[in-house]
Amino acid sequence: MKRFLKIGLGLSVLTVAGMFVAWATSPDPQFNTASFEDEALVERIAPMSEATTLAQFTGEGAEARTLLVLSFSEESVTGIDLVELGGKLSADPFKALASVSTLPTDIKAAQSYPTIEVPIALLLPAGSSGGRHIGTGTNFPEHAEEANSGSVFQFPKFGVATPARTTVTSQSDILLDYEVELCMRFDRDIASLEDFDAATKGVFLCGDFTNRNALVELADPDNLDSGSGFSDSKSGPGHFPTGPFLVIPKDWKAFVSDIRMTTNLNDEPRQDARGGEMTLDFRELVAKSLGDMSEPRFLYRDGYELLAPNASIEQSMTLMSGTSEGVIFTTPSRGDIIHAISNYLLAGGPLASSGFMEGAKATFIENELASGHFLQPGDTVRHGSSYLGNIEVKVVSE
Repeated sequence: MKRFLKIGLGLSVLTVAGMFVAWATSPDPQFNTASFEDEALVERIAPMSEATTLAQFTGEGAEARTLLVLSFSEESVTGIDLVELGGKLSADPFKALASVSTLPTDIKAAQSYPTIEVPIALLLPAGSSGGRHIGTGTNFPEHAEEANSGSVFQFPKFGVATPARTTVTSQSDILLDYEVELCMRFDRDIASLEDFDAATKGVFLCGDFTNRNALVELADPDNLDSGSGFSDSKSGPGHFPTGPFLVIPKDWKAFVSDIRMTTNLNDEPRQDARGGEMTLDFRELVAKSLGDMSEPRFLYRDGYELLAPNASIEQSMTLMSGTSEGVIFTTPSRGDIIHAISNYLLAGGPLASSGFMEGAKATFIENELASGHFLQPGDTVRHGSSYLGNIEVKVVSE
């Protein structure tokens, strides 16, 4: 009997020691790696033969004024007020542009008109005017692999667009993550693919900050298409920064396919992708959206929402592309799993007051907060692009 007790004790010690070694040697990635193009990103204005680049600012009379953008630097943008081209004042950039009968066809022709210079920090958001938008998940193959997702899914995102120079608040108990995306808005409500084809389309750069706590706690990893967790995690204040420019391409599909978008965190490259990598392009995303507007199935603030309230993508809404690889959030490591099992057993196992999964999620969030590798006050997130300008977001404390 003593011999069996010694053997049992020895096996227990070996098991505990093995678990400790497995926990201690577990890799703890700080973010998902990404691939990067060899050439440095060149930020410039799209050729006038390919697209019209607009920016808006508030005039002296508190009215929105629209610029035809000719050039920009890190600090300012230079362009022609559309009023100088015979246009009318309008808060709607599509209407302002439509009121102009003739646009310059190239930079040489544009030089005959007076120009003005506006600080980028004073530009209005390029994003749609409403507080409700359509977000997209795992629409880039590498990010889908990161998230263990087998399909593209959508969800309602709530919140107003913020400008290209802005802040986002980091809370000490929240895992705050970044995402760079392409966004599209329209000059009309989109209730059919015929509406999409006929619409004037504006493309702009956008960010999509995420509260990963809410995603861990609410998302169904076996059914991401349920949308649970995504509206709650992506609808915080300041979670929808938008670029300085609204770009209206002549051939939207070719233009979007070639657009390059990047993320740098404190000057360290994190994301780098082209629009052509999207699994579903914007027309296909519209088709998917319009086919999923009949049932209020998207969890948000303990209630269920429709993807869009009026069976259409309203003019005040933005359609988002989804992001590429390179976000901070990673799946639980071996160490997280061992830590969760240990905590569960120490709490009584099946006799514990909470179930294993509930405790495992709490342990994972606790470990990630302690690691400090999610966004922190003082960080700067910079989203860049080839033709859509850039976004700079300072992370601030509450």
